[in-house]
Order: sequence, then structure tokens, then C-alpha cells
Amino acid sequence: MWLSRQIKPAGADGGADLGVTTISGQKVGVVTRGEVRDLPVYGPGGYLWTPANGAAVLVVKGGPGGEEQCVAGARPPEGARRIEPGEVYLYGPGGNSVYLKGDGSVEIRGSRVSVSGELSVSGQLTVNGRPYTPCDC
Repeated sequence: MWLSRQIKPAGADGGADLGVTTISGQKVGVVTRGEVRDLPVYGPGGYLWTPANGAAVLVVKGGPGGEEQCVAGARPPEGARRIEPGEVYLYGPGGNSVYLKGDGSVEIRGSRVSVSGELSVSGQLTVNGRPYTPCDC
């Protein structure tokens, strides 16, 4: 029929979309223009992350028509620390963070510290601004 030749398939509407998670876990549910479930979560090498429910996330679309999708990242929280180019700041719930600074220093913060095994530190270790010296008690 002539009408069927007039209808063109919808083209891809972009390579990414902002969405909100509805299901957290290793495979998440996200609402963009509709809800999509069982999306894999990808992050930079060596970094594991699971978005919480209600988090604003970046959904990357690929494949013909954008039907293959994955969650690739999240928007930083309001008031997030500003970092210099090349620096890395990992943060988690409760104010825990690891900050790899451009000058080579590392800042680790946490409300509770639990270490099982051995912690090896190379360089000067300061605790609360003072050089650390082990106690021979």
C-alpha cells in the first residue's frame, strides 16, 4: 500500500540519556522515556559501583536504533568537591572517600575504619595533620 511506503522508521534519538534508577543491583532498572530493566552497569577500570534507587544516571545507547543500553555513570551530588584535572576522588555513603591528588598525596577519610590483614604505606603518613609514629607500648 502506498501509505506503508510513506512511514519511515524512527531514527536513533541520540547516544545517551539521563535517567533515574528504579531498581538497584548489578543489573538496574532505569526510567528515561520509559522504564527499562536489567541494564548492566559499567564504570572505569578497577571501579565497582551500584547506583542507589532514585539516583540520576547516564544511560548510554548503542546498536542499531539504540536498543542496546547500559548505565555508565551518575551525576555528582550537589556541593561535591571540586578536583583538578587528572585527580581522582572516590566517595561513598557516610562521608567515606579516597582522594588521589595531583601532587602525589592521598587523602583517605572514613567514619569507621576496619582493616583485616596488612596495610602497607610508602611515604610519609600523617594522622590528623601530625606525622604518624608507631607506639612501642
